[in-house]
Amino acid sequence: MSALTEILFADTHNYHGTLDERFHDLAVQFSRLQDARTDQGGAALAVFFQGQKVVDIYTGKKSLNEQWTEDTLSVCYSTGKGVLATLAHLLVSEGFLEYDVPIAHYWPEFAQNSKEKITLRHVLSHQSGLYDLRNLINDAREMLEWQHMLQVFEQATPRFTASQGNAYQALTFGWLVGGALEKATKRSLPDLMQTYLIEPLQLEGAYFGVPTSELVRVARLIPQKTKSEQQQQFKKSKVSKTHKPGFTDKLVTWTGQNPQDFQDAMIPKGMKNFSFFSDEGLQAIIPAANGTFTANSLSKIYAMLANGGQWEGKMLIKPEVYQQLSTIQSYARDRVMPIPMNWRLGYHRVLTMGKRAKNGFGHIGYNGSGAWCDPDRNLSFAYTHNFKIGSITGDYRLWGLTQETLRCADKILKGHKGWF
Repeated sequence: MSALTEILFADTHNYHGTLDERFHDLAVQFSRLQDARTDQGGAALAVFFQGQKVVDIYTGKKSLNEQWTEDTLSVCYSTGKGVLATLAHLLVSEGFLEYDVPIAHYWPEFAQNSKEKITLRHVLSHQSGLYDLRNLINDAREMLEWQHMLQVFEQATPRFTASQGNAYQALTFGWLVGGALEKATKRSLPDLMQTYLIEPLQLEGAYFGVPTSELVRVARLIPQKTKSEQQQQFKKSKVSKTHKPGFTDKLVTWTGQNPQDFQDAMIPKGMKNFSFFSDEGLQAIIPAANGTFTANSLSKIYAMLANGGQWEGKMLIKPEVYQQLSTIQSYARDRVMPIPMNWRLGYHRVLTMGKRAKNGFGHIGYNGSGAWCDPDRNLSFAYTHNFKIGSITGDYRLWGLTQETLRCADKILKGHKGWF
C-alpha cells in the first residue's frame, strides 16, 4: 500500500488525549499521518493558542512492549537547541551575561586560538565559525563527557572569523552555549534548567541529560523488520546496491555547497558505535542533540515565547531581550544547511507547506521533531516521536502538521483557513 493510500484510508481518530474542537481538523491529520505506522513507534502533538492548551494528543508505541502515554519523553535532536537558546535568553534577562560581550569574559580559557572576540550572539546565530566537530574529536563517545567537551572547545580554532559567514553548528552549539551559561553563572546546566525554565513554567518533562529515575519514561527506537523481511522488500523494490543520493544529498548538490562542510558539522567519527537512545547517551549532556522532552513541555516553552516572554502574569524575558532574540540576524547563505534558515538568536524560521508565519520562529530536529511559536497568532506547537527517520530539513509530517495548525488558528482569527 502506498503512503498516499495509507493516509487517505487511515483511521481519523487514532489518538488519545485532550482536544479543543476548534482544532479537530489538526487531530484528524495527526491521526491520518500516524495510523499506518503505530506498530513502528509513537508520536505526540501539543498546541497552545492564546495562552491556553488546545491540543495534547498522542498515539502509537513508546517501546516494543509499551504504548505511548501522556508523560512519555522523546529524544528530539536539534529541537533542543531552541530550548537551550530560550534558557540563554532567560539568563540574559536576569543579567548574568550579555549577547555582545565576548564569551571569554565569562570563560577565559575559551579565548585560545583566535576565539577572544566570539560572542554569545555569534554562537546563537551560527556565525562563530565553530561548526566543525569531526576534526575536533577522534571518537563520538567523547561526547559523553561534558567537561572534556568544554575543554575541547577551549582549544578549538574557528574555521572562519566570527560574523564573516553562517555555518550551522549542528552539534557544537550545545557545548558552546551551555558552556558559556555555566561559566557566566557558575552553576551547572541541569541546575539552570530547573531554576529558570522548568520551575517557572511548571514543565513536566524537559532534560539535557535524563535523570536515572526518568529513564523509564523515554520512548525508545523500536526494532523494525527482520532480515528476511528486509531482503524480500529489497527484491520487490529492485533497488540498486549502489548508494542513491537522498533528498539532503541532492539539496547540497543543487545549492553548490561543499559536502565536506556538512559532514564536518553533522557526523563525528565513530558514530556507528554511539547511540543517543542508549542509557548512557540519554544521560549524557549533549544539548544540541539529545534534549529529551514531552511535546507538552516544548509547546509550553514556546507558548511563553509566543506571548512575548510572559507567562501567567510574570515577565520572564524582558521586552528589550525579546526584541533581540526574535530579530533575524543574517540572511546569508548557510554553509551546512541547504535551505534559507533566517537565523535569529537560537531559532530559525517556521517551515510550512504554504502558510506564512512571518514573525514566527522555532527549531526542528534531525528526526523530524519540531517546536515553534508565532507571536502574531499567539500560537505555539510541538511534535515529538520515536520513529527511526532522519532529515535535516524536517519530515513531511512536521511540515504538514505545522501547516494545519496555522490554518486552524486562522479559522478562529480570520474566519477562514486558507492555504497561504
